[in-house]
Amino acid sequence: MRKFTLAELSARLGAQLIGDPSHEIFGVNGLEEATSIDASFLANPRYTEAMKRSAAGVICVDGKIELPSNKNFLICTDPCRAFQMIAELFIATGTSAFTGIHPTAVIHPSAQIASNVTIAPYAVIDRDVSIGANTFIGPHVTIGFHVEIGADCYIHPHCTIREHSRLGSRVILQPGAVIGSCGFGYTPDKQGRHIKLEQLGYVVLEDDVEIGANTTIDRARFKETLIRKGTKIDNLVQIAHNVEIGEHNVIAAQTGIAGSSKTGKYVMLGGQVGIVGHVELDDYAMIATRGGVSKSLKGGKYRGSPAIPIAEYHRQEVHVRKLEEYIKRLKALEETLNQK
Repeated sequence: MRKFTLAELSARLGAQLIGDPSHEIFGVNGLEEATSIDASFLANPRYTEAMKRSAAGVICVDGKIELPSNKNFLICTDPCRAFQMIAELFIATGTSAFTGIHPTAVIHPSAQIASNVTIAPYAVIDRDVSIGANTFIGPHVTIGFHVEIGADCYIHPHCTIREHSRLGSRVILQPGAVIGSCGFGYTPDKQGRHIKLEQLGYVVLEDDVEIGANTTIDRARFKETLIRKGTKIDNLVQIAHNVEIGEHNVIAAQTGIAGSSKTGKYVMLGGQVGIVGHVELDDYAMIATRGGVSKSLKGGKYRGSPAIPIAEYHRQEVHVRKLEEYIKRLKALEETLNQK
């Protein structure tokens, strides 16, 4: 079992210690659940009372709030990040037991595999694929022809990367992600039958992109569907053909983005957000959970369907919650008028 004194944690984090430097920490936990051998953290002032009640052996805080005198604290600029660093000290480390290229992997002889690449059992790699150094290709991964994968990527089991897709360096695909699937496009014939429109483009994932489990990103009809660097996409997200996602976006689960829409830098989309096709979100736009975007939006916070500025949404919500009261008042006014 690993353990660290508060003096050791303070040194590792570069944080100021308030309390007993010899106190030992054996793990991490939330404020309510932590015991004297756990580290915890306070990142939101709403949980200040929980922090005061907590039995945690040490709490990471930013030092902007009044601290009780009977607890240990690590003062740091980003308590959430500091807590994560402590948590990682206790995570069991290890790597896959498979190294090199497993004999069950099927690899076309034209594929170019750089140094220190792992290709796990039953992976299939088509012609003219290139894979950069130190990349891990998990079991049952399928990589189509003319795919480019950069260095230090991690492709988890059962991912599919279809033809002509291009992945930068340090890209992570969680299990079941599908990159380059067909865009949803059909045209009706004279009898009203739906005839498939071939999608001839590809998908580009720039450096440091992470794609969640069972998320699907469709290839473009002609050019490219683009996910720019640093963007993180959650599980079960659908991104349609010709979409362009800006740098360092965060997109939560079950979001759907229709074709040819674009987002700027640092955009945040909550869970189950829906965005219609051919609209643009400016830099720093934030759409709350279940928001419906039906037109282009400037930077700012939005909520509702159709999405409106969040302050306006909250004002409307107050009125909606008072509808029954308003109806009673109207009925009372009607009765008063009828009596005159």
